[in-house]
Amino acid sequence: MPVPRAAERAAALRKQLDDANYRYHVLDDPQLSDADYDALLRELIDLEEANPQLRTFDSPTVRVGSAVASVFSPYPHGKPMLSLGNAFDGNELRAFDERVRKLAGDVPVSYTCELKIDGLAISLHYENGAFVRGGTRGDGTVGEDVSENLRTVRSIPLKLRGKGVRAIDVRGEVYFKRSDFDALNARREAAGQTLFANPRNTAAGALRQLDARLTAERRLSFFAYAVGAVDAAGFPSTQFDLLAFLRELGFATNPHVRRAPTIDDVIAFTEKWDGERDSLDYEIDGIVIKVDDLALQEKLGYTGKDPRWAIAYKFRAREATTKLLRIGINVGRTGTLNPYAELEPVQIGGVTVSNATLHNEGDIRRKDIREGDVVVVRRAGDVIPQVVGPVLAERKKKLKEFTMPTHCPVCGFDVDRPEGEAMARCTNATCPAQRRERVRQFASRGAMDIEGVGDVLAFALVDEGLIDDVSGLYALTAERLATLPRMGEKTIANTLANIAGSKQRGLARVLFGLGIRMVGAQNAAILAGDCGTIDALMAASEADLMLSDGIGAQIAASVTLFFQQEANRALIERLRTAGVELTAPKRERAGVGPLAGKTFVLTGTLPNLTREEAGEMIVAAGGKVTSAVSKKTTYVVAGEEAGSKLTKAESLGVEIIDEEALRELLGGA
Repeated sequence: MPVPRAAERAAALRKQLDDANYRYHVLDDPQLSDADYDALLRELIDLEEANPQLRTFDSPTVRVGSAVASVFSPYPHGKPMLSLGNAFDGNELRAFDERVRKLAGDVPVSYTCELKIDGLAISLHYENGAFVRGGTRGDGTVGEDVSENLRTVRSIPLKLRGKGVRAIDVRGEVYFKRSDFDALNARREAAGQTLFANPRNTAAGALRQLDARLTAERRLSFFAYAVGAVDAAGFPSTQFDLLAFLRELGFATNPHVRRAPTIDDVIAFTEKWDGERDSLDYEIDGIVIKVDDLALQEKLGYTGKDPRWAIAYKFRAREATTKLLRIGINVGRTGTLNPYAELEPVQIGGVTVSNATLHNEGDIRRKDIREGDVVVVRRAGDVIPQVVGPVLAERKKKLKEFTMPTHCPVCGFDVDRPEGEAMARCTNATCPAQRRERVRQFASRGAMDIEGVGDVLAFALVDEGLIDDVSGLYALTAERLATLPRMGEKTIANTLANIAGSKQRGLARVLFGLGIRMVGAQNAAILAGDCGTIDALMAASEADLMLSDGIGAQIAASVTLFFQQEANRALIERLRTAGVELTAPKRERAGVGPLAGKTFVLTGTLPNLTREEAGEMIVAAGGKVTSAVSKKTTYVVAGEEAGSKLTKAESLGVEIIDEEALRELLGGA
């Protein structure tokens, strides 16, 4: 694309993305789906990478994060970020009101009530409408400069809307939405990573990442609620109007704010949100009450480190003590062993609690929780109750320390817990607790690619007892499928034909479909190609497997442990008996083969091959397949409807080939 046209397109994309951010975070009126937003952002990234001179300081592309930093610099605050005094009941709020009115004299007093977001306080500095830098609260006088990480937070404007603000420090809270936090933990669980404990600590940790790209992945949010030093025309005179002023500048502010003429109105507001806080998609731990008149705030001043004109009403934690009767183990859908506490029933926040989560073995040992202890249990809304820790003063006798079982409590097979990982897992591919997820994985695209056997049918086959494990797919009959709802004759015939056709997918697909820990599609292709047969793979030692390119000690240990399980070997035999192909063309070792030393990226729809099939052929010929285009990419194999990867390849000068050219490189395969 010619540079003038690229500049015009980049400017249009930046405006569209900025407007989308403003509508989503400030107006709560989203006009773009996440997929559409990401597609536009990807297009802008590609344009700026191809034409670096087009990149601007306020481009939305900075939100994807930048390279690793070595250390955070100090961030001195123009005006101190002071802490607030606390109140825990209505009497303490009335005492605060009396002090304020006494100091105010004849000046009328009203309040602004705001939800107290449970996040991390930060300050943002803007000059001539542009975001310059930002930092954490620290000790109130000096924090840490986390500017690059803050640029990745989409609800923080990089350029202010409107005119008249020469310089301003905007204070607010970076927080993690519950939905985004739950999604992050779901991804970490699926990847076998340690789960994060709570949104607040995770948000704080994300802002202190030395690599802003990791911060960007966390999808943090921001609410503005105050200003520090400011040089602006038309500045408001009340706290309530200040929030509206911040919204006009492009900041997201919390919508649940109320002007309270009297302390009774303040108390009513705290009681309302004490009962409704669980309806929010973010954590709050109280209400912040501020004198509404900003001039009166200045008159009231400060006492020590606390302002006299504001106070934080803190919600009481929902917790109680009870006896821990037993530590049980649930086996999750991916084989994780999850400890939980069986409790003497106790009332917490109007709900009877008899079970609570214990996270993992490391958490239990760190807190020194033991069966028979009196423990503190905390409940926060709809979140599963948690055991906070033992009441050690109540431990009258020696209690046995907890140890994670070495065998699955559901099927009795070995448990695997790699060094340094928090979660232990059952290694049995036929474990009843994992059947649904195992069948879904086996039938999925990239594995056996059985069209028609999606999540709904895979789960129904298991739930209705039609199959016990993945080998049962090949024993299904039309009569058995007809017992399921919405399965007509044509659907049944197509499903059975697709299942039969999957038998010829080959060993690499089978290995990926089995869901062996740490064996994704590429590692499956490498192992299949190097071993050639399932029997050779099952007979290989860890040392043998580590001879394969890219197969390290942990992957090798996971594979050998999987095939040591008799149930897994029996499953392989059932697949063999069913006629499933369990061999693969021998792969050329690293440094050998027509594609040795070459890196490929696949994009678009190829005429005759799926991308998975093309990838297997490349790996078998000694090549490497990656998902991202870079200067190290040798070829991009492009089919119809190729997207941004093709554009990036063109901008980097990477050679682009089609399926026919790929086959020529493979020697006419």
